[in-house]
Amino acid sequence: MRTLIFRTVAPYLSSLMVLFSVFVLLRGHNEPGGGFIGGLIAASAFAIYGIACGVSPVRRALFFHPMAIAGSGLMMASIAGLVSILAGVPFMTGLWVYIPIFGEELALSTVLLFDVGVYFVVVGAITSIALALEERATD
Repeated sequence: MRTLIFRTVAPYLSSLMVLFSVFVLLRGHNEPGGGFIGGLIAASAFAIYGIACGVSPVRRALFFHPMAIAGSGLMMASIAGLVSILAGVPFMTGLWVYIPIFGEELALSTVLLFDVGVYFVVVGAITSIALALEERATD
């Protein structure tokens, strides 16, 4: 299904989907959403781009190998849990640090680190599977 219209629209649609996935990721602490569904949206964007333009442009767009992205996400999620142990509280307890920026306080937490890790794991794993299936389908 590599029609001219699909190939033309796919990069713009994929860009919007990745942007929306980041919105869903960051919104997930207070409302529905989070790392898992955000990662699924981003992986769907890369799958659409791969169907429209092929596997090589997706691999160039990702810059890193999808399994390396998944591995770094797993490491981030693990670090989020280990920080709580180092702080002397139960495993996976949320910890916050407040950083003053331009007179406002920016709240960063281990919960956000865990969510971003889950996001990367889902994006890397699902994109790796989708690219493998797309490569196999074009052979």
